[in-house]
Amino acid sequence: MFQLYLLKRIAYNNMETLKGLEHFTKLQELILDNNKLGDSINFPPLPFLRTLSINNNQITDLEGFINKICDCFPSLSYLSLLRNKACPNELSDRDKDDSDYQRYRYFVIHTLRNLQFLDSRRVTFAERSEAITRGQFMRVRRPPDDQLDGPKVPVTTAYQRPLPVDLASLGKHRGAYGKCNYKYTGKHSEGNRFIVNSDL
Repeated sequence: MFQLYLLKRIAYNNMETLKGLEHFTKLQELILDNNKLGDSINFPPLPFLRTLSINNNQITDLEGFINKICDCFPSLSYLSLLRNKACPNELSDRDKDDSDYQRYRYFVIHTLRNLQFLDSRRVTFAERSEAITRGQFMRVRRPPDDQLDGPKVPVTTAYQRPLPVDLASLGKHRGAYGKCNYKYTGKHSEGNRFIVNSDL
């Protein structure tokens, strides 16, 4: 009973570490949403944990994080990682799309074989079979941190003109508005499959 009460109080606490969690070895549900937990987080072994919700934290290294979960939580069946950099969800990151999210799902489902729900969406049979086949190839490779902070290229602020201007040939150019001998029929265009001959 005390452990269940503790779980509701762990969210929204700006926590950066899970010190003391090792005393609760029979936990079945752990809610860590809206904290400051990052890649350096260390989980104690919790063999009975079935639900882990760690939304809106600072997790960026998906492979390292999933390996920690795999080692510490063998019974895990529900995992939610939304609003972390490691979870490429298009709602929280505009640069990501549905295919990025699906590759992420394949990789996580491949690694965590007992998972039934990932990010509040049930793992389907078709998704699981695809993850078993292709999941190992969906991991994200990142360069080491020392390569990311490589040599800085000096930024020059001097004004540079993009193209030289030839004042003598300004009136002689005919490419944009002149007549052309080439006639485009469009028969190989993908967009023309909806145009019938009567529209021409």
